[in-house]
Amino acid sequence: MEGGVPEADISAFRECLGLSRKNPYVLRLAFSAGIGGLLFGYDTGVISGALLYIRDDFKDVDRKTWLQEAIVSTALAGAILGASVGGWMNDRFGRKVSILVADALFFIGAVIMAAAPSSVVLIVGRIFVGLGVGMASMASPLYISEASPTRVRGALVSLNSFLITGGQFLSYLINLAFTKAPGTWRWMLGVAALPAVIQIVLMFFLPESPRWLYRKGRGDEGELILRKIYQPEDVEAEINALKESVALELKEAESAGNISIVTLFKTKSVRRGLYAGMGLQIFQQFVGINTVMYYSPTIVQLAGFASNQTALLLSLITAGLNAFGSILSIYFIDKTGRKKLALISLCGVVLSLILLTVTFRQTETHSPFISKVETYHFNNSTCPSYGKAGDQSQWDCMKCLKASPECGFCADGSDKLLPGACLASNDYTKNECHDGHRAWYTRGCPSKFGWLALIGLGLYIIFFSPGMGTVPWVVNSEIYPLRYRGVCGGIASTTVWVSNLIVTQTFLTLTEAMGTAWTFMLFGCVAVVAIIFVLICVPETKGVPMEEVEEMLNQRAMHLRFWEKESAATKGNGGV
Repeated sequence: MEGGVPEADISAFRECLGLSRKNPYVLRLAFSAGIGGLLFGYDTGVISGALLYIRDDFKDVDRKTWLQEAIVSTALAGAILGASVGGWMNDRFGRKVSILVADALFFIGAVIMAAAPSSVVLIVGRIFVGLGVGMASMASPLYISEASPTRVRGALVSLNSFLITGGQFLSYLINLAFTKAPGTWRWMLGVAALPAVIQIVLMFFLPESPRWLYRKGRGDEGELILRKIYQPEDVEAEINALKESVALELKEAESAGNISIVTLFKTKSVRRGLYAGMGLQIFQQFVGINTVMYYSPTIVQLAGFASNQTALLLSLITAGLNAFGSILSIYFIDKTGRKKLALISLCGVVLSLILLTVTFRQTETHSPFISKVETYHFNNSTCPSYGKAGDQSQWDCMKCLKASPECGFCADGSDKLLPGACLASNDYTKNECHDGHRAWYTRGCPSKFGWLALIGLGLYIIFFSPGMGTVPWVVNSEIYPLRYRGVCGGIASTTVWVSNLIVTQTFLTLTEAMGTAWTFMLFGCVAVVAIIFVLICVPETKGVPMEEVEEMLNQRAMHLRFWEKESAATKGNGGV
């Protein structure tokens, strides 16, 4: 292991489980702060199912792909601003205040969205939610990290990641619960107000981060909290290490003056930390995870499952696997190590994306043909583009759907893979198709390979969630020196949301321009580059006390044989 730090083993996980008996106070801190992660997950996941019903209520959204992308991605734009401001707010006012502000924004956004009379007002509500997501995405793991014993720090920060994925899973359950209720998507989006209120109440009774208190000269308060967190035999060593760290940083602060971008990148340990932290966050997004989470029901429909309810139900399985993967990360993060876990995760992601690419390519090239007899069976409902086509014999379902947003495919009643009808996409035609016991498709075509796409999505989540779903957040919560932690965490969180916005805003457009298959192949190529990046640039922080991370980064040399301990000869050599 890099830095010569002793191995953490399975006892760390057992110790984390034993906290509920030995020191429930630590778990109370972690769970209360982790509700921010639950809200983060819920508000990012709920839109995937709600969008199916928003399209039914707001026809402008149904007709315009860019408007669907805007409803999803404006929350991410808000998250960029929230993360940027959150970095400053965490350092200026503390982690606890930042979490409370995030909760207030979640609550306001949920109320606005639930009452939205138009797509414009809905987008305004999404911006408020995004601001809350951006703040919570860095404040919650930072608070948990600074209020956790060293040996179980990774597991407790992973708990926040589990609550994020748990929030996404909950959002799919809520989506399914309200599919038959009046107002469907309004209930789906409005429910987020409840956990925000719960966290506000809980956080009022919790202390500020002890490390932040020491940094602000309130050491007596910080010492009282540390004595509640650590076992009696460990607390004095932790207090002394923290005092030394803060004293050193205050001395550096006096000589260095105000923090600036130039200062950050001139400091070797901070520069290396930012390279690793920002890079992990960028690759976390550019391998495509949030296209899967935000557009999961749409992807299921692209794989050939037409019904909204079926798409939501199958997407629920994906969200459940995501939550299960986060539970695995709690076990493995302190046992396996951050770097090894990220590499295993990325290798699995590459294989899964290859399977998705092949599957969707088969779906696109083997879709049912269009039957002229079937099409003209529906009087005055023919898709205009099909009616004007010169050679209608070459048309299949995929060509029908790509011809125009105003076209839909009505499958044969006896066998969906038989030639069907290319019709104008409107409520009248959709109902007429359903009346004939047929299936109506506007996003994807019937396919005998659809089940392979579901397997590919499942494998993608199983590999991604325990590793790249958790490791970037854990590393960013522990890799920066205390003085720079809030600012650097804000920079890293801003990076993840900018990356998220780019990927989410372009996904549907890419699938229309390149096809779903080549879009997944593009993500796979990025995942290969990510493997190389993690091998070269990411240090191992497993079991390293937070006050020693800076020293480790200053002394670190490139260590590609990450599965072995460094020899004494290599320790202390400088790296790039």
